[in-house]
Amino acid sequence: MSEIAVETAPVRGGWVARVIVADRHGSREFEVGVTREELARYAPAATDPTDLIQRSFVFLLAREPKESILSSFGLSVIAHYFPEYEREIRSAG
Repeated sequence: MSEIAVETAPVRGGWVARVIVADRHGSREFEVGVTREELARYAPAATDPTDLIQRSFVFLLAREPKESILSSFGLSVIAHYFPEYEREIRSAG
C-alpha cells in the first residue's frame, strides 16, 4: 500500500501541488497543476484541490505503478490516458 502526501500552494489561475508517493520500494515526487476550472469540474463542492489530488493519485496507483506516472502534469492529463477518470473521480468525491 502506498502513502500519498499532498502539499498545495496557490498560483495564478489555480494551484500547484507537490505530491510524494511512498511505498516499501521507495518514494517518488510529483508536481501537479490544478486550474480553478479543473477543480470546479472534478470536485464541484471543493474550495481546495488537496483531496481531489489525493483521490486522483489513488485512482492512478490502482492502474499503474508510481514509476509509470508522469513526474509533472496538469490534472486534466489523467483523463487523456484514462477516459473513465472524470466519471470515477466525480462519483468518489
